[in-house]
Amino acid sequence: MINKSICIIPARSGSKGLIDKNILKLDGRPLLQFPIIAALESNKFDKVVVSTDSAKYAEIAKDAGAEVPFLRPKELSDDFTPTVPVISHAINWEIENHEKPTYVCCIYPTAPFLESTDLQQGLRTLKASSSDYVFSATNYAYPIQRSFK
Repeated sequence: MINKSICIIPARSGSKGLIDKNILKLDGRPLLQFPIIAALESNKFDKVVVSTDSAKYAEIAKDAGAEVPFLRPKELSDDFTPTVPVISHAINWEIENHEKPTYVCCIYPTAPFLESTDLQQGLRTLKASSSDYVFSATNYAYPIQRSFK
């Protein structure tokens, strides 16, 4: 099998706290487009796929160069759905319709400051390790309940 890498961006509509937060404009561009552009500019992915339940979000994603090969099912689009089932759904769709990816990257749509070099470094770190996955982390001054160890 060819080493194939895919970037999946889970962008659900229906935010309750900040309506349509994933497509609010920052510096004149919808928030969702920033991680798409960073992923494309990294030149590390065969595909950049947005998993969304919204036709409007899908168009915004496509305008930035991402693929939106399906709309996410309702059962994976509520306020309580964790990220892992959403990413698994996208991976399974890819396997059923194309081939199994070797590498999968998940980027949240609310990551406007992500740089392509961050993604390149992440892949280098993963390939140089015996780990199944890598992720970025930092210190922050928020409640301990929002952190991990």
